[in-house]
Amino acid sequence: MSSDELDQNGFQILRDAVPRSVVEHLLDVCTRTLVQESDSVRARSSRGHVYAARNLIGSIPEVTTVWQCEPLIGFLRKQLGDELGLVRALFFDKPPDRTWALPWHKDTSVAVEDNSVSSACFSRPTVKAGVPHFIAADDVLRRMLTLRIHLDEVTDENGPLRVIPGSHHSSDSDGEDVGAAVSIFAEAGDVLAMRPLLSHCSGSSDPGTWRHRRILHLEFAESRGLPDGVTWHDFVVPTFASG
Repeated sequence: MSSDELDQNGFQILRDAVPRSVVEHLLDVCTRTLVQESDSVRARSSRGHVYAARNLIGSIPEVTTVWQCEPLIGFLRKQLGDELGLVRALFFDKPPDRTWALPWHKDTSVAVEDNSVSSACFSRPTVKAGVPHFIAADDVLRRMLTLRIHLDEVTDENGPLRVIPGSHHSSDSDGEDVGAAVSIFAEAGDVLAMRPLLSHCSGSSDPGTWRHRRILHLEFAESRGLPDGVTWHDFVVPTFASG
């Protein structure tokens, strides 16, 4: 899929973008870190198993570096420019015996330093895992891009993400109808690039499956600047040359 199709459809799959050795290291470090944080405010867990975690920039250093190698850094610079930065990192898992699902939605929430600022571009202040958040205006979200690094193979068994092509142009854009939704199947190491305003959902894993569905979800903005004096909670810039 070309970048023109990314603009048209709102998503693109980068095959074999992360080497298997790096995937295995990410799985190891995420598992070890999140086991230690299963009772922390940043994690959501069930019977000791973490199935979602926020604010990983401060706890897992690898999330600040894994995207700084080719082909990811070149792709990010092509889409967002040279002033880009990582602004949020999350982890999701669908363990075989703890499955879950999400309805159709768009990713409109952003992590900021202070959500008491008055601005026409931000609304509905909340606090998630101890971090202030706002719902951002479309103009902010259009200048962002998410990379979802697959740490497991994704099949029909383990609740793949489903997306509606062309639904990413605005917060109230429907794109094609739900009947045209696409399931995102992937191998470990494949990366899904998607615009935050892309409509997506996620079904439950099949009963009896042995498959996890672990995802490292990284959100990027094209620049540090935000309207009305609002600032990102985190903004990690590339620190070394790609290669």
